[in-house]
Amino acid sequence: MKSLIPLAERLRPHALDSYIGQEHLVGEGAVLRTAIESGRIPSMIFWGPPGVGKTSLAFIISKQLNRSFFTLSAVSSGVKDVREVIEKARMMPQAPVLFIDEIHRFSKSQQDSLLGAVEKGMVTLVGATTENPSFEVISPLLSRCQVYVMKPLNEAHLLRLLQYAVELLEQDYGKKIILKENDALLRISGGDARKLLNAIELVVDLMADSAASEKEITITNEITSRCIQNNLAAYDKKGEMHYDVISAFIKSLRGSDPNAAIYYLARMTEAGEDPLFIARRMLILASEDIGNANPNALLLANTCFDAVNKIGWPESRIILSQTAVYMACSPKSNASYLAIEKALSLVRKTGDLSVPLPLRNAPTGLMKDLGYGNDYKYAHDFQDNFVEQEFLPEQIAGTKIFEPGNNAREQEQRSFLSKRWRGKYGY
Repeated sequence: MKSLIPLAERLRPHALDSYIGQEHLVGEGAVLRTAIESGRIPSMIFWGPPGVGKTSLAFIISKQLNRSFFTLSAVSSGVKDVREVIEKARMMPQAPVLFIDEIHRFSKSQQDSLLGAVEKGMVTLVGATTENPSFEVISPLLSRCQVYVMKPLNEAHLLRLLQYAVELLEQDYGKKIILKENDALLRISGGDARKLLNAIELVVDLMADSAASEKEITITNEITSRCIQNNLAAYDKKGEMHYDVISAFIKSLRGSDPNAAIYYLARMTEAGEDPLFIARRMLILASEDIGNANPNALLLANTCFDAVNKIGWPESRIILSQTAVYMACSPKSNASYLAIEKALSLVRKTGDLSVPLPLRNAPTGLMKDLGYGNDYKYAHDFQDNFVEQEFLPEQIAGTKIFEPGNNAREQEQRSFLSKRWRGKYGY
């Protein structure tokens, strides 16, 4: 008989040994597992994509430590709810675990209301966020928490989940379930366990209804795709499509299609997406995908973020629309993004190479005696404010890291660098 409780909830693990994924945190000997087993855990923030086990791990921690467990959602809870939990915590012999989902959505005042209780150890805070906590959690609270980065589930994790799901669904429906193909299920999940379990539950439910007299249910990629496409609302039970839509929005901007960008913007605003989340993503895109092909894009995106923050909804939809159209219609370059990625790779490969002596600072007499700063040529003392000298460490001298993009502004940069450095970097 079909259960009224969602499959994802019924398969939620209750112990570390049945928890899937995040081996770097809770595998044998891993840092968080060691802390849990010792019984001494800090307040913490789990940062990672949706459906990777943040809520489940918080619940397991409370069970393992035999602590009371309170859960709040930053979407629907306020300062009053936080204070109520803290008042209950005062009466408890042990600090309860307070799990706050989407903690990045808490305002500064809401986050401030947690500070005293966390600092005094009245509650052990476990916050979950899909956004970088460095930007979304206030510094005083962040400094009192350990941040653990959670990784997307890999294929092996998802296949184990599917195995458990099939076994439980076979009991529910009294039918043999043959998972002939699973590529579509894995693709639809995008590494999100909840999306995966929602998908297979929906497919099995529809197949069981359409073949009530059959003793077996065979699932193929074609069947999965058809079931999900025809019943998208039922599958997307908790708004998991949020990440698919923001992805489509960003890719439309990157692809210079203002029509698609505005469509996905409307989808997000109609669904109640946080306008600041949208503005923040455009701020990143302005640098990552437009860059110096149009430096004004970064200025406009930053102004958009500030304006949305000041104006509020619904008027800020117009500001978002204006900025999205500008971004879509702007020339594109990812040259700066590629440059920093190449530089980071080079640093990791070569380590901390010695800075050339002429470029070193010489605040003391000893350093001057050692040659720090000797032979440095001050660019402004030369024609065109330029003189050729070596700035990179000797071992990587002449390495070309920045490659200007194929657009008018960056071609100007290429011409500038070519005249200055002549053949050295190949500009």
